[in-house]
Amino acid sequence: MPQASSLFTRLEYRVADRLFHTRWLLPRSPRTQRLTLRLFKRCAEAGHPDALSVYGHMLFHRSSSPQDKARGARYVVEAAHAGDLKAQYQVAKIYEHGCAQYPRRDEYAVTWYARAAEAGHYLAAERLARAYRQGELGLAVDAEQAAYWQDLADQRAKLQTSATV
Repeated sequence: MPQASSLFTRLEYRVADRLFHTRWLLPRSPRTQRLTLRLFKRCAEAGHPDALSVYGHMLFHRSSSPQDKARGARYVVEAAHAGDLKAQYQVAKIYEHGCAQYPRRDEYAVTWYARAAEAGHYLAAERLARAYRQGELGLAVDAEQAAYWQDLADQRAKLQTSATV
C-alpha cells in the first residue's frame, strides 16, 4: 500500500503546487489559501521532498509562532538531506544566521552552500565566492577559492538563463 499512498501524495502535491502558482485557476481567496496550505502540510508530513522544502520555507519565513518556525526549519533540513537544491541553500542560510532550533554554525553553512553550489545553485556559489573574497563565514581570504566559486556561479547562472529562454 505504500506505493498507492506515495502516488496519492504526489498527486496532492501537484494540486497544491498548481493552486500555489496559478492565479487564474482559482481566485486567491482565504479558503483557497487554506486548502493549499493543508495540502502542502499533508504532503510534507508524508515526507514528500518538494513539499518539505516549500511548506518548510513558508513556515520558517512566514509563521509568527516559534513552534511553526522550528517545524519549518526541520522540514527544510529534511528536504535538504533528501537532495532538494533550494532546501540545501536555505539550510546554509539558516546555519549562517542561526535560529532557535539551529544555532549559527559557520562550518555547517559553508558545507551546505558548497553542496548547493556544486549541485547547481548559483546563489550558493556566489555566496561562497563573496565569503572567500571578504573572509566571512570563518573562512580565510583566498582569491583562488573566490575565483573558483565565482566561475562556478557564472556557469550556473548562464545555464539557468539559457534554460529559461
